[in-house]
Amino acid sequence: MEAFHCEYAWLGDAAADRAIRDVRIEITDGRIGGVLTDVPAGRDAQRLAGLTLPGLVNTHSHVFHRAIRGLTETGAADFWRWRDLMYGVAGRLDPDSMFRLARATYAEMALAGITAVGEFHYLHHDAEGRPYREPNAMAEAVVGAAREVGLRLTLIDACYLQADVDGKPLEGVQRRFGGGDWHGWADRATLMSAGPGLRLGAAIHSVRAVPQEALTPIATFARVQNRPLHVHLSEQPAENEACLRVHGVTPTRLLADADVLGEATTAVHATHLTSADIRLLGDAATAVSMCVTTERNLADGIGPAPALARAGAPLVLGTDGHMTIDMFEEARGVELDERLRSGRRGHFRPGQLAVMLTSAGAASLGWDDAGCIEPGALADLTTVRLDTVRTAGARAVDPLAPVLYAATAADVDTVIVGGDVIVSGGRHRSIDAARELGAAIAAVVS
Repeated sequence: MEAFHCEYAWLGDAAADRAIRDVRIEITDGRIGGVLTDVPAGRDAQRLAGLTLPGLVNTHSHVFHRAIRGLTETGAADFWRWRDLMYGVAGRLDPDSMFRLARATYAEMALAGITAVGEFHYLHHDAEGRPYREPNAMAEAVVGAAREVGLRLTLIDACYLQADVDGKPLEGVQRRFGGGDWHGWADRATLMSAGPGLRLGAAIHSVRAVPQEALTPIATFARVQNRPLHVHLSEQPAENEACLRVHGVTPTRLLADADVLGEATTAVHATHLTSADIRLLGDAATAVSMCVTTERNLADGIGPAPALARAGAPLVLGTDGHMTIDMFEEARGVELDERLRSGRRGHFRPGQLAVMLTSAGAASLGWDDAGCIEPGALADLTTVRLDTVRTAGARAVDPLAPVLYAATAADVDTVIVGGDVIVSGGRHRSIDAARELGAAIAAVVS
């Protein structure tokens, strides 16, 4: 057994808007064995100074997008032009360069307090659209990178079969994403096996990229395989307009009619929804991954977070295109962006935002045994300093709200995954993320 003593800890209760002082966490075989409150540190416990949270969860990542951070801020007037620039990098990656970029990016995530990530993976084949000799070579590169960093990974293998809602065939770099039909995609996806630190998910890339007749079979595949199912949904008005033109219904209605929605499904973005769409998502208890820094950067819009939450859709968070990797910014952005739109404050309590960061996100990725500090849970912890220029003064009040509204990724001090310390003193145990990111990005953008 090993033990940690937290100066302050938030244990994972959505109803709790305050942290607890002097919490001892005992860990055995990677899981929490005991939680004691209001106890002295004891000589056998490692001190965690600051505020300790359950490990932060990033539910939506396209890891190779990290290479174009800051490179599309001029000359990319909208999402579609940005996508063209992103495709340029996608066309140059191979398994080796993908591994190096993913390893460095996941190390950046670890430094930001993230302990589990959902990788929405669709870069399957070589630059000509041909399968590699090892059909999952690109996926294995991502898995290997997360393993070396020490993160938990849910590999969300995405089916991507057409270029638009009308069935236009894939062309150019999009051929790397394809699989012939959903059977071919499923055959390749089932060659992967889950393991320690790795769970497998499935994805319908979007109603643009998957034909209507394949939606139900993919959802059935995910249920039979016990895989969480994710889908990009209504990120752009153009997607809604095309779906209405071709199918006569919104993307949400199309997914509902195909039996895609449900408690094991996560809709990513869900930015442009009708009131009927919101009811469908809420009634099905479908989670929604809000990726506010990406949605903000791409001028996608502000999703209807309060309405979704009221309807019954759990809200979770992702960094998506990695314009920044800072889960605190994602969390407070859900509240602050809504304040701008509505002219009102107080849509979400601190405890609700913290749940989005932790247990709700973990459930979205199939880690139902993570996201809380309680006996039996996976021993994943993130400790944030309370003595930086951003968090100074938090000890004078309860630190939860000051951390959620003022801390940044740079304030993370310690990250523990399965009882193993992977970040200490703000440094990864073995990876120089800044140096490796510089080299990995230069190799694919120059």
